[in-house]
Amino acid sequence: MSLATPMPLAQPKVRSLQLRGRILLGLSLVLLIIVVLAAGIGAVAIAPLDVLKLLLSPPHTDAWLAIPQEQMQQAMVLWNIRLPRLALGVLAGMALAVSGATMQALLRNPLAEPSLMGVSGGAALFAAYAIVLGGSWMTALQGYIGEFALPIFAFAGSLAATILIFSISTRQGRTSIALMLLTGIAISSLCGALIGLMTFIANDLQMRSLNFWSLGSLGAATWPMVAMVACLSGGAALVLLKQASALNTLALGEVQASLLGVSVRRLNQVTITAIALAVGSVVSVTGIIGFIGLVAPHLVRLAIGPDQRIVMPASALVGAILVLLSDLLSRTIAAPTEIPVGIITALLGVPFFLLLLFHMRRKIGL
Repeated sequence: MSLATPMPLAQPKVRSLQLRGRILLGLSLVLLIIVVLAAGIGAVAIAPLDVLKLLLSPPHTDAWLAIPQEQMQQAMVLWNIRLPRLALGVLAGMALAVSGATMQALLRNPLAEPSLMGVSGGAALFAAYAIVLGGSWMTALQGYIGEFALPIFAFAGSLAATILIFSISTRQGRTSIALMLLTGIAISSLCGALIGLMTFIANDLQMRSLNFWSLGSLGAATWPMVAMVACLSGGAALVLLKQASALNTLALGEVQASLLGVSVRRLNQVTITAIALAVGSVVSVTGIIGFIGLVAPHLVRLAIGPDQRIVMPASALVGAILVLLSDLLSRTIAAPTEIPVGIITALLGVPFFLLLLFHMRRKIGL
């Protein structure tokens, strides 16, 4: 009997791990299929099998010597245009979705979304300022650091917004999550008003650049940009994933979580800083892409339940899938014109948000 007693306790855990593994494997396969299909769709069509062959032939290697001349154009388009765009879409979807799942668990509010923190607004405001009022100093900065000038400036805006929100919502070393949420909404509204002012005084060329930041796009993707976002948002996302168990405990309430050994104050500081880093690095390159952080975690919770240990990684994969599908629609639905991806995510996200509100209204009996 002594040998048999641990088995009933171990079986649920093993079964849970197997289920998590199957779910994540299934979503990863779906994401891989979408990447292969999306990589072949566009003005230069590439068959899925050819995409796989070209993926096995990285540029600047001896493998490219064996590529037929008629496939060289496809290889150049795939490696220099579509793959950076797809990689940026995957990183953006993962960062926004993980941040959204974390915020909803941290605030214990199903309507929480990364843009509520003002991080996206701060990045867009600084980018708008640089585009409209940058003038000669922005040109000089671009001469030193090239294409990184505007994203770095936008990232500085996201950090400035985060520091401001932290300063307002923290008193005597304690951060009020409720006050932080309200401050984030106020900062977002202020940034929106100032961006509107920038739009009013901008010329036609500047207006086009401002539309990129206000509506979101993956069109600026390059491999150096992807590498920068991967380092910043990827590291922040890993920090958030490590907090999954603590966030599960926090669902019992702050008092119970503290009694169970969770430092609520440290959890708040670590997660909010990581969210700001993940979202800020993405928005600094893609502009504002809304609703992914709201929709992806809810789709996962509806399917598999509230356990953050599976919700957060699954949300990352679902977020990447949603962004890639939205980007595919944005560049094909009105080809050769490209619709900003933020418009597509809003068209998908707003109805979902309204359905969520109606569900909550019925749940509380209003």
